Amino acid sequence: MSKPSTATSSAAASAAAAETTATPPKAPRRKTTRTATVPAARTKPTTSDSQAATTTAAQGGAAPLRSMSEVRHFLRMNTVPVFFVGATPFNLLGLDRFVRNFSYITYYDAWDGAHPRVFTPRHKPYIEFQSGEEINNWLLVNPEVRAHIAAATAPGVRPKIAMVFFNEQTESICAELGYDVILPPAALRDRLDSKLVTTRLAAEVGVASVPNTLTTVADYTELLAAAEAAGLGADLVVQTAYGDSGKTTFFIDEEADWKQHAHQISGVEVKVMKRIDAQPVAVEAVITRRGTVVGPFMSELTGHPELTPYRGGWCGNETFPGVLEGEVRERAADMVSKLGDRLGQEGYRGFFEVDVLVDRATGDPYLGELNPRISGATSITNVTAGAYADVPLFAFHLLEHLDVELELDIAEINERWRRLAADDLWSQMVIKETSPAVELITTAPRTGLYSIDAAGSLVHRDDAWDWHPLQDENEVYFLRISGVGEYRWKGADLGVVLTKGRLQRQASDGSEKLTIRAKHLVDAVRQQYAGVPLAAVGVTEGA
Repeated sequence: MSKPSTATSSAAASAAAAETTATPPKAPRRKTTRTATVPAARTKPTTSDSQAATTTAAQGGAAPLRSMSEVRHFLRMNTVPVFFVGATPFNLLGLDRFVRNFSYITYYDAWDGAHPRVFTPRHKPYIEFQSGEEINNWLLVNPEVRAHIAAATAPGVRPKIAMVFFNEQTESICAELGYDVILPPAALRDRLDSKLVTTRLAAEVGVASVPNTLTTVADYTELLAAAEAAGLGADLVVQTAYGDSGKTTFFIDEEADWKQHAHQISGVEVKVMKRIDAQPVAVEAVITRRGTVVGPFMSELTGHPELTPYRGGWCGNETFPGVLEGEVRERAADMVSKLGDRLGQEGYRGFFEVDVLVDRATGDPYLGELNPRISGATSITNVTAGAYADVPLFAFHLLEHLDVELELDIAEINERWRRLAADDLWSQMVIKETSPAVELITTAPRTGLYSIDAAGSLVHRDDAWDWHPLQDENEVYFLRISGVGEYRWKGADLGVVLTKGRLQRQASDGSEKLTIRAKHLVDAVRQQYAGVPLAAVGVTEGA
């Protein structure tokens, strides 16, 4: 038997916790499990134009929406079923509070069948998923899922499908089944996912990246020569075009570093950057026909050993007053808006996320990278005071892909979000397994609302459907990803903690550390997990 694959859990969690960084080893499976394959649909995917022709029923030929009150009314009266498909509903959980007929189809059920808006197929034969795309495609062709969608869809209406990860096969499946993928085309998104393409497009509209050169080098000597020619020095950061930044970003300041990573860098075009002391900041935005709506700025939790075994790996976000202030915030927001408008010229419409890097020495904001998709930060973006004053940011994406005409002042919306969203305080952290042991989980915490009792224990208070009701930092929400009967291994995602309090503080040396409270919460969650080694359940590790 083989070791457990994070792709059923961590490809799943990657799709759920949006770009978590675990690369799955092979996974254990019990002797009684069966295999299944996903039929590969090969029909040509529908184009955005043909999808637009089928979605006009959502608007019903109504007049353009001219105020936020009309937008909120439209969303509350929506009659077209919209499904978020993924490993878990993490990214958009709670959006059903704002949008009628919005629900979730997931591989993992964190509520054990109790959530009224979450559907999970009962029969799930063992499959070694290798990506979030594979999970979503399996769900779409699953007979239980197809029956569920059909039951929720009126005759003549095409249901709408949103997700984090998808590919051209996803588009083919949806075209054959009569579903509309309400996302930019997969081919366009794949092209824009390249860090090299993004850097070039951004430069065209004056959006600066960290000082860099795009080049191909064969050895360390050539790397130093290219860096010297670009004035970057010898302390370098090298990125490949594609891949999660936690695993395809290499810090090189001596030849030994080059030798360690040469097999991934040599002979391919890479982005070579000057190494700076950067404050990483995340921001999400939506490209509409009226302009780019820019969401709140968030700091990032990265590489905390209490949360992740991966150096530099993303493990959470915080939004709070002062993430970015004054001129730096204005410059960063302008960068995102300009980049959004340029992406719009490429035909991209809808949701995207940008990592901004602020040089601590100079205060200059730079483009870090573009993620042309719903991201792990979306769970916070959609719950801020700005979202409740207007609508969640993803609602603008939804309206755009339902072909609803808006006559709104985007600059006014951005200014309002700048004032209101910056006043709010939310934090989240993704807890990964950091132990090298591989175990079958026998005990796991329930999803829901928790608090810390007088003895310091994390106590389950309510089976809440999402984290929107949290009032203050005395309450936390835990979303379980890995549960009883599943496996945990180094890099597997156990769950997500969300709270109204801060989870990160700046140490005296300028680095970011988890707060005492955050460490307590991590320990308290881990204490509620228990497991048994593979040998105890008749499973052995293998390739």
